[in-house]
Amino acid sequence: MISLLYVFGVAWLHSDSMRSATRVPNRLLPATVALAALTALTAACSSGGENGSVTIYSGRTEDLIGPILEDFTAETGIDVEVRYGDSADLALLIEEEGDRTPADVFLSQSPGAVGFLEAAGRLAELPTDVLDLVPASVRDDEGRWVGFSGRQRVLVYNPELVAAGELPTSIFELTDPSWGGRLAIAPANSSFQDFVTTMRAEIGDDETGQWLEGLVANDVRSYPKNSAIVAAVGRGEVAAGLVNHYYNFRALDEDPQHPGLNHQFAVDDLGGVLIVTGAAIVEGTDRSAEAEQLVTWLLGEQAQRYFADETFEYPLAPGVEPAVTIPPASFAEVGGIDYDQLGGGLEATRDLITSAGLEG
Repeated sequence: MISLLYVFGVAWLHSDSMRSATRVPNRLLPATVALAALTALTAACSSGGENGSVTIYSGRTEDLIGPILEDFTAETGIDVEVRYGDSADLALLIEEEGDRTPADVFLSQSPGAVGFLEAAGRLAELPTDVLDLVPASVRDDEGRWVGFSGRQRVLVYNPELVAAGELPTSIFELTDPSWGGRLAIAPANSSFQDFVTTMRAEIGDDETGQWLEGLVANDVRSYPKNSAIVAAVGRGEVAAGLVNHYYNFRALDEDPQHPGLNHQFAVDDLGGVLIVTGAAIVEGTDRSAEAEQLVTWLLGEQAQRYFADETFEYPLAPGVEPAVTIPPASFAEVGGIDYDQLGGGLEATRDLITSAGLEG
């Protein structure tokens, strides 16, 4: 089965959220320093539990990660401050902020984002005892980050609109005219972009571009995100769509009458790529102890069971099984693709998607 762990050499798009430094006039410096010291002292007294606090930049959305972070605070007494956003934008922000970044921990939905920060020297080396909480296949060879949950790309479909005999064994069958106007994708979604990056690494830019252009010629439907595709499939608005596996399981958990079903592509087909969600400690943090506690917590049984039973992802710590409704998937060789020489990284992937005529 094709697998995805990280993407190095990523050139990120600029973000409107970048903050610029402001120079303080010399005549105001003593008062400014005094005010800053008072502010810092007040913050230390008024924020953070007696066991400390940690600031997280999270590419995972609040509905997916927020509940377990609340449990972390309740269990450890360590307060968390979370800035949510797109993984790529947050990685770019950490790089732009440099040593001034308030981020202690980075949680990335997109494998490319942790690869970018590692290449930029912005990730601290994790202790061996933290790294050893997961198999070597789902952690960084240089010890800068670990995977804490996994997901698989699948085809979600409405059985009232797709006959069993029509289900494809390969992602490449979806450019067949029989799928004309019946398929949905989310071209601006990070997981779709990670998938396309994997395709580039496996078959090259030319063939990947031809596949994308084939989707456009086949009147593919574009949606902003995975959950929107699953909902559209459930309504019968579109017959099928390419998504992460857990979105349809979440829809079924909320509404058992939801008609959507997941279809896995053939073993070793690019359509079934496995993707790891990563956790890393930001280089230079003065809260490394609290940050290590958080990463360790995410790999503990309580958090891993949360990812298995509540978000329906694949837990990555040994000994924790997926939810019983989730089909098995092996992450034993998830790091098998070498992205180091992949020209242009994720920015080139986005350009390829756009040049094919796809927009989010």
